[in-house]
Amino acid sequence: MEEPFRPEAQHEVQRHLGRCLVRLQQYERLLKAMLSHHRLGGVAEELPALQVENVKRYANQTLGQLVGSLLDSYAVAPGIKKPVLNDAKVPPDKVSMSFHVQMEMDEERLAAFKAAIQELVSLRNDLVHHFIERFDIWTNEGCTAALVYLSASYACIDRHVLELREWAKRMDEARSKFAEYIQTPAFRDMLVNGIESDGSVDWEWAGIVRALMDFVKQSATQGWLRLDDATAWMAHHHPYQTPERYKCKGWPQVLHESRAFRLEYREEEGRRVAWFRAIS
Repeated sequence: MEEPFRPEAQHEVQRHLGRCLVRLQQYERLLKAMLSHHRLGGVAEELPALQVENVKRYANQTLGQLVGSLLDSYAVAPGIKKPVLNDAKVPPDKVSMSFHVQMEMDEERLAAFKAAIQELVSLRNDLVHHFIERFDIWTNEGCTAALVYLSASYACIDRHVLELREWAKRMDEARSKFAEYIQTPAFRDMLVNGIESDGSVDWEWAGIVRALMDFVKQSATQGWLRLDDATAWMAHHHPYQTPERYKCKGWPQVLHESRAFRLEYREEEGRRVAWFRAIS
């Protein structure tokens, strides 16, 4: 005699299905948060607004779309680096910043991850759209088979959630280290003065050059100017912008190294006087 249908078995299936779907939503939420924050770049004062746009961009994406973004810019092969910024769109008088965290994998590991993540997407679609087509949960046998399937499904989803949590933890650590770094004098020197961590100078962005250009712009003439007048103005308005800060022996070396000015000496009352002008 056939065993009567047990409604409690169906209730158990519903509970396990709900558990799987909740775990999938946890995965999706975490993935959206990671993708919204793992890369950011633009003009410095616009970064908060750009971050809000990032969050909006991923807010309504499906799991399949999110996974596509993950494989495009986060989980990548070694040496794959996609630019965060289009430098051509950054105004020359603005400071830009960019930040990008990614997980590099060798070819074999990346292929295995792609297969596993695509399996998760298929599992999600099966649970959401085709579950009751596959299992007759109005019979005891169907409920039993469904519970076996849901138990294995939850274990699979859970593995992905735990893996993603570890990635998120590493990303947060990287972002925290970056946040600490931008508070250091070394970062300020790089950002404001163009002085790299190894002591080399990006003269195009050197603070001392920008300050000298300010002096040139404020002068009555756009032609030749006395270097003594410039150094006196610098001492008053920018006392920390000194040649020594840029490993130069004096102001003439600053003008020469920057390649932004021309320098010449003139005889005045029996002594050589330095004059300079900006190279247009």
